Amino acid sequence: MYRLDPVHTRVLFAIEHAGFSSALGTVSGSEGELHFDPGQWEAARLDVRVPLERLDLGDDKWNKAALARNLLDGRNFPQARFVSTQVLPVDDTHARVIGQLTLRGVSREVVLDVTLNALKRHPMPPFRRTAGFTATTALSRRDFGITAWPGMIGDTVQLRMEVEAVRDRSGGDAETPAPASPSDSPDDATPDDRSIP
Repeated sequence: MYRLDPVHTRVLFAIEHAGFSSALGTVSGSEGELHFDPGQWEAARLDVRVPLERLDLGDDKWNKAALARNLLDGRNFPQARFVSTQVLPVDDTHARVIGQLTLRGVSREVVLDVTLNALKRHPMPPFRRTAGFTATTALSRRDFGITAWPGMIGDTVQLRMEVEAVRDRSGGDAETPAPASPSDSPDDATPDDRSIP
C-alpha cells in the first residue's frame, strides 16, 4: 500500500470566469491510500480525501466566495472524496480510473485519465519507494448541485492532479521494492541534500 504525500500532491482546477478568462486555483494537502502494482492495474484501488479549506484562488475574497454556502459550502462539506470502483488499463503507464467523487454531499461517477510518471526509490531521505502520477478529468459543477452565478461562473471544471504516493512499509501489497542501486544509498546524499523534501 502507498499513502499519498500531502506535501507533493496537489489538485489544480480551471473554470471560466464571465467569458473573459479561466480562473485558476489549487487545493493542497490531499491524503489517501493507494493499492498499486504496476503489473496489475486492474487490481489498483484509490481512496483520496481533498481538504477544501486549503483551496487557493490567489485572493482571500475569492477563496471565501468559493467556499460560501451557495457554492462549495466548505463549512458543511469540508472535504471532497474520490473512491475508485474500476481501473481500465490502457498500456503500461496509462489507465482510466473510474470512481465515485463526493462533493458538497453529492456523489457522481467520474473518470480520471491517469499517467504513471515514475515508480522508484526516492532519491532523497528517507529513500522510500514512491509512485508519481498525473490525472486529468472534467466535470460539471451542476451535477454536484453547485448552480450559483451561472452568468459569471462556467459549468465545466477542468481538473488536474499531480500525485506522489509513498510506500507504507506496514502495507500488505504483493509488489516487492526494487533493489537499491549505489545511487540510492544515504551515504551518497550531501549534507545539504538531506534537508530537501
